[in-house]
Amino acid sequence: MRWGLIGASTIAAEHMIGAIRQSGGQIDTVLSSNPDRAASYALEHGIAKGVTDLDAAMDGIDAVYISTTNEKHLPQALAAIAAGKHVLCEKPLAMSVADAVAMVRAAEAAGVTFGTNHHLRNAGSHLAIRDAIHEGRIGNVLSMRVFHAVHLPPHLQGWRIDNPGAGGGVIPDITVHDADTVRFHLAEDPVDVVAMKVSGAMGQGVEDSAMSVWSMPSGVMVQSHESFTHPFAGSGIEVHGTAGSIIARGVMTQAPVGEVVVRSAAGEEVLGYAKHGLYDRAVDLFTTACAGKGRPSADGVDGVKSLAVAMAVAEAAETGRRVAVAYGGI
Repeated sequence: MRWGLIGASTIAAEHMIGAIRQSGGQIDTVLSSNPDRAASYALEHGIAKGVTDLDAAMDGIDAVYISTTNEKHLPQALAAIAAGKHVLCEKPLAMSVADAVAMVRAAEAAGVTFGTNHHLRNAGSHLAIRDAIHEGRIGNVLSMRVFHAVHLPPHLQGWRIDNPGAGGGVIPDITVHDADTVRFHLAEDPVDVVAMKVSGAMGQGVEDSAMSVWSMPSGVMVQSHESFTHPFAGSGIEVHGTAGSIIARGVMTQAPVGEVVVRSAAGEEVLGYAKHGLYDRAVDLFTTACAGKGRPSADGVDGVKSLAVAMAVAEAAETGRRVAVAYGGI
């Protein structure tokens, strides 16, 4: 499959270029609004063309990977869909749930594959956690805690910490991932949320830390903590049930690392898991879906729903009210 990169991004350089090539894909073009950046990025990564024009970026390709700043996703995705290209888009899909729904509906109407690049659900650790939950290893789930407070490294700060117009802030950056991860493990969608946020330690005009509590249809309670400012907190998830708990540390990351422990009356058991690359699996499943077999690991509906939860958290944190999650009719 022939690809175009929409965005000369760090995530593409560090993860996606290798994953696309590992899947047998060929990257023909890369788009940047800066012509010097487009040319240097193409040269550095062995891509034939660096361009600044969106139509040129899609010339002769089968699929695009979109990793520009968040406010650009909607027009770029719609243009690619209109040109008949398959689309794998970074999260969050858009700046509003309505815009994300429009992207997904357009792809459905055009008959092209649309995926959201939620990497965590591709991790062997999270696949093992989900399997343990659904096999009943911990009984009926009672609660879940997501701790994803990290320190955003300097090379990733930029617009994420000072540009609300581009979709900056920890809620669209990390809470949206945690929403997808919770949905993946529990196989249900949050109903409503309460939340608080702060800014100033790193964020300038956007939040840099947030905490929220979500209610699920089954009655499970979810507690979530995201931050850009916690260098030593560690990350992970805990899932607590009537017959045991799953304690996973160091698994909220882009690498196949971390430890997963099942704790019950029988003691503690460390779960083994596959150590494949997260993005390798995501691209493989997306490519297979483009060929008409299966589905992306996270499709457009998954992207809409994770965004909807994050938007509800943002509104709840801003207003101090309990907010129902609005999924935009999907």
